[in-house]
Amino acid sequence: MASGIDLIFSAVCNASFCENVYNNPTTGSRSSYEKNEMSLTHDLNGKLLRIGTYNNYPLSWTKTESNGTITGHGVAFAIVEILRQKFNFTFEVVVPETNYEFGGGRPESSLINLVNSSVDMAAAFLTRLVKFNKKATFSNDLDEGVWMMMLKRPKESAAGSGLLAPFETYVWYLILAAVVAYGPCITFLTRIRSKLVRDKEGPIDLSESIWFVYGSYIKQGTNLAPEANTTRVLFATWWIFIILLSAFYTANLTAFLTLSKFTLDIESPKDLYKKSYRWVAAEGGAVQYTIRNPDEELYYLNKMVSNGRAQFRSVSKDEDYLPIVRAGAVLVKEQTAIDHLMYGDYLRKAREGVDEGDRCTYVVAPQFFMKKQRAFAYPNNTTLKILFDTVITNLLKAGIVNYLEHRDLPTTKICPLDLQSKDRQLSNRDLMMTYIIMAIGLATATAVFIGEISVASRCFSSPVFIKRSKCMNANTKDKDNKRKRKKSRVRFVDHSYDDSRPPPYDSLFGGKPQYKITDRTQRKIINGREYCVFDTANGGTRLIPVRTPSAFLYQ
Repeated sequence: MASGIDLIFSAVCNASFCENVYNNPTTGSRSSYEKNEMSLTHDLNGKLLRIGTYNNYPLSWTKTESNGTITGHGVAFAIVEILRQKFNFTFEVVVPETNYEFGGGRPESSLINLVNSSVDMAAAFLTRLVKFNKKATFSNDLDEGVWMMMLKRPKESAAGSGLLAPFETYVWYLILAAVVAYGPCITFLTRIRSKLVRDKEGPIDLSESIWFVYGSYIKQGTNLAPEANTTRVLFATWWIFIILLSAFYTANLTAFLTLSKFTLDIESPKDLYKKSYRWVAAEGGAVQYTIRNPDEELYYLNKMVSNGRAQFRSVSKDEDYLPIVRAGAVLVKEQTAIDHLMYGDYLRKAREGVDEGDRCTYVVAPQFFMKKQRAFAYPNNTTLKILFDTVITNLLKAGIVNYLEHRDLPTTKICPLDLQSKDRQLSNRDLMMTYIIMAIGLATATAVFIGEISVASRCFSSPVFIKRSKCMNANTKDKDNKRKRKKSRVRFVDHSYDDSRPPPYDSLFGGKPQYKITDRTQRKIINGREYCVFDTANGGTRLIPVRTPSAFLYQ
């Protein structure tokens, strides 16, 4: 242990803080209780204890030395070291054949079986499960274990990204339903009105209604000009709907494209079950026996084990879980272990020169998976519990256990859900919907064009079309002849017209001038400016300025 930690332990445990309170809660006899503990302390002095443990970094883990001796490390053995210094005993470390916390058919298969058979105590943060109370006696609580869910950080928020992000899925479905249904509603209501109200305004065709709805949706105009108040209200209602929808969409789109806050698909254990996510936990651990207990709240997750969506694996070190998480599974493990796992992965990527924005590969769900009390374990009818529990309780109250669990972690949260990015550049993923819309539009236009060509080629080659075209040409010639005769008759009709309108464009820059200025043209000087006076066809006069740029309008 580091010298600084030793000083803390010495300062705490040499003071009266770590001294036992010699009060027998049942008899109230201080002297008999004191004599009993002194006797137990004397018996423990110099004794060799067999202490079992298992690998659960950073709380407890073992290392095999060159001479074959197994040494214990972690928070649990820091507490054991305090107990050793106080009660002057020695110990050897024993590990189970499989790295199981509970279960197994043989005495050596799990840590709790070792406690029940061959070791003096278990130095590990074991979960207090009612099922194993008959096999072991637990110490006073060391802490409350919190199991969290770690998963691969998604590339986009669960709320979505890109053009569809501002609204939820069912909102888009409702908008689509409104666009599809409102056009037929306009046609239906105007037809009812035309039957009930006899005026010159008829119903609006279905095609025109659909084009009005579509054009208004993309903020385009329309050539429809209804005069009936009913139709105007229908049009105004749709325009107001589009204005409000566009305002909400634009505001939310700006927020979604610029903010980096993430929401996850998995936030609680119920999401694992509802969305059928694959998840993995330690084999022979507390999670496995919790979800198999019908009395536990998480028992519904046991169905995922039977259908293969949940697995329990035993690994030599926690880093072996990372490939499984990168493949899309959710890791369920103690929060302390997950924090060390994520922090170690972050430091490794920092040493490899990975960009800071890409170092946080994993993220933890906001809600916990479960909470359970954890403690050391002793064999039944042991005397060690009487001696050790008081010291353990005092260490817990002093905050030393919590300090040891987090001393190798930074004070800030490791790879939080919200990375608090100051700016965010848009990527192709955000604009992917625009590319999809362009591709769909081009494909639709191409399909329509091919359809038009195929329909036109069939129509042009049909005998009916040839006969009809001849008839149409004959009708066109008759109409042209009638139009010419009508124009010839109209040419000699004397029309009264308004001569106050500006001259035609053909009078500019040459061509046939409307007025010819000659030497015989009457001239007048008005307000010091010279004008030519012409008689108009309606009996009036027109003044045209002379020697000014505006005279070119008439020349």
